[in-house]
Amino acid sequence: MDGNFDFGNRVVVVTGVGRTGQIGHAVAEAFARAGAKLVIADRNAVGLAQRAKEFAALGCDVRPAAGDLTEPDVARWVIEQALETFGRVDILANVAGGLTGTGDVTESEVDVLERELAINVTTMFLVSREAAKQMMRQRNGAIVSFASVAALSAKPGMAAYSAAKAGVASLTRSLALELRDHGIRVNAVAPGLVRTADNRASVSDRSARWVEMQDVVHAVLFLASDLAAGITGHVLPVAAGET
Repeated sequence: MDGNFDFGNRVVVVTGVGRTGQIGHAVAEAFARAGAKLVIADRNAVGLAQRAKEFAALGCDVRPAAGDLTEPDVARWVIEQALETFGRVDILANVAGGLTGTGDVTESEVDVLERELAINVTTMFLVSREAAKQMMRQRNGAIVSFASVAALSAKPGMAAYSAAKAGVASLTRSLALELRDHGIRVNAVAPGLVRTADNRASVSDRSARWVEMQDVVHAVLFLASDLAAGITGHVLPVAAGET
């Protein structure tokens, strides 16, 4: 069990789980260690299968579902896998997304923006929509998505990413209002610079203020848990004071 969190018999769908050492991997592993039944999704089928073996070795009942979550049919299929395997969906963690590149707006092509919107906003929209339909039938559920501190304040060279993550934050608040009368909570975390394998390799600034991955994971588990029963529509910065 991860800390004091207990997700025994909860069915949790986590997206963006294909690569080891990244935040999706860490979030899914934490739910597995806390007793959840898992459906893990990613476009990386090989990595996803490896993650499923890891979690199964922890005693977790896990179902991998590989596919491109920017496609509506795939998002629907992932939730169907949860229903066919476990009969319900209690929690959705929208971790899929990320930063694909930086650059000034005046020097960027439109496909830069389209790519950031697709992997961050479209994936969240599609999977949340399908999960929410089932949660509405259950009259309960929790959705936790990934915004960014970049959505809360401007960052040079990150306009497309910031716009996409601001979309995640706005969609979080809108869904929270739409779903609150159905017993469904919708929140997001807004991390700063997380100490992942990729970020460590790409960031050379020694003055960078790192956010530890486990701190982000614990924020996700808190928002997904009954401890946060009174919290919805909130975007929680996990940024070590950075804005």
